[in-house]
Amino acid sequence: MIAEAAGVLRGAGVGEARREAGALLAHLIKRDRAFLITHGDAPLTPDDLARFRQLIARRAAGEPFQYITGRQEFYGLDFEVTPDVLIPRPETELLIETALQLLKEKTAPLICDVGTGSGCIAVTLLHERADARAVALDISTPALHIAARNASRHNVSGRLSLLLSDCFAALDSTDEPFTIIVSNPPYIAESHLAGLQREVRDHEPRGALTPGGDGLGVIRRLLNDAPQFLVAGGHLVFEIGFDQHEAVAELIDPRVWALLGMHKDLQGIPRIVALRRNKM
Repeated sequence: MIAEAAGVLRGAGVGEARREAGALLAHLIKRDRAFLITHGDAPLTPDDLARFRQLIARRAAGEPFQYITGRQEFYGLDFEVTPDVLIPRPETELLIETALQLLKEKTAPLICDVGTGSGCIAVTLLHERADARAVALDISTPALHIAARNASRHNVSGRLSLLLSDCFAALDSTDEPFTIIVSNPPYIAESHLAGLQREVRDHEPRGALTPGGDGLGVIRRLLNDAPQFLVAGGHLVFEIGFDQHEAVAELIDPRVWALLGMHKDLQGIPRIVALRRNKM
């Protein structure tokens, strides 16, 4: 059964086909992989077999595994994901590590997450810092609903405000300033969309992947608008694309920002930009 399913996935170009087939079966029957190893010959009911084949067909057609199961692990936490939000990725965990390091000496920080999506960044930071509060912004109402459910799942709802907002539009510069602003913005250049993996290109929300043009539109807005919402000496931390570090460096105004670093991911690619707002 798993061998048959793996053959279908392999023929559709899915990598690690046997592992994915086993994981989909484990998801369907609500058992772990160890159970499959010890009970690999156990027959499925006709209904379960039909459902399993449906799951395999969806995956073979390019639908991401995470959308089929509705789950993705991020920084050791389990997050709900749907096609309304980006799937959290390992490189974004570097953003979490960078932000936590910058917040190490801060007491009761106030965090802003721009483009929160599933809420993985804001929820994880609140989970790691029990004294923190956060405001999470997104232009998508369905995304905010998912972020709210993830906040509830990890017991941080009481410290998180969710706002429908195009970047900072829903905020007022007279509000309490933030200690840190974090973001995994849409940054893929429009011309690069066609070259993305089909799972990403055809299934993840386009507005969360690209702002159009050269991909730097939202990053420009972050750099231009964030200072008015930050405390003096506050930080801005955001993710960038694999080939964008030089272009982003040119956008940083040294009169406004001190560049603390462009942190590299596990592949050695500059991925996370860390800035400190200069005291004016």
